Amino acid sequence: MIFTGPYLNIVFLSLYVSLIAVILSAVLSIIISSSLVINNFKGKEFILLLFSSLMSLPPVVIGLILYILFSSSGALGFMNLLYTPSIMILAQLLIITPIVITLSYQVLSNLYVIHHEYLFSLHTSTSKKLYTIILEGRNDLLITLLTGLGRALSEVGAVIIVGGNIAHNTRVMTTSIVLETSRGDLNLALSLGVTLLFIAILLNIIIFYLKKR
Repeated sequence: MIFTGPYLNIVFLSLYVSLIAVILSAVLSIIISSSLVINNFKGKEFILLLFSSLMSLPPVVIGLILYILFSSSGALGFMNLLYTPSIMILAQLLIITPIVITLSYQVLSNLYVIHHEYLFSLHTSTSKKLYTIILEGRNDLLITLLTGLGRALSEVGAVIIVGGNIAHNTRVMTTSIVLETSRGDLNLALSLGVTLLFIAILLNIIIFYLKKR
């Protein structure tokens, strides 16, 4: 393995982009999924169906849409975010958030049904009810976030479109593996591949442990 400067930079950027995307997704997902759990309104089923459908949206499509919007001739081109880590975070955020929202909603809605009568008997505020079920489902919610993190780290299509795979700037593990393999530099490609495999195994071990608790 080659634990050199370029290798460390690539790994660090990959973790930075994906972790920021997951943190942002966690905040959005908890707010949206909990709101959907406690509120019944016309169109709720459509919103849930929309998020479920977005789970299977090809990441390259998200990358293409972002590229069109943020290119120099696009509506948001003035922001100059194309080929920066920021737009890579946005791309990963859009990819994983439907997954995290859908899974979080399932966790919270099941807990809300189970504990509804108890929560109602306490005559507490809605925010306290939500806090109670979020606390009760913290392990399952953490599993959901770890699933999102694994998905973000493995993303290739969208990040290579909007990031450009620029050395020392937007080159992450997955895009580097594609590039270095095409160049014939299998040492770096294998090093990054083994690193991704190690992270995937580690995430699955943590998920397995959380499910046992």
